[in-house]
Amino acid sequence: MADTEQTWIARLTPPAGSTVASLLDLPLGLDVWERHSGYLVVAAPESRLAEVERRRLAMVERWVPQEQYVAQMRRREGTREADR
Repeated sequence: MADTEQTWIARLTPPAGSTVASLLDLPLGLDVWERHSGYLVVAAPESRLAEVERRRLAMVERWVPQEQYVAQMRRREGTREADR
């Protein structure tokens, strides 16, 4: 993985006939942030997400680049602090 490769926050939904548990059993190298009954929320580099899609292991919905997500959370925290 190149140092400049973008990391995404994404939702992975297993294909019909598969489960979230089966996704978790695969050595995909994903940083799982949340586990839900029908999907996972992960942080992963673009190359990993593309490989998951190529292999049809899950439907990938890219939400936001990780850097942007972290910046948004920091701004929200700043706003909450200012409201106190």
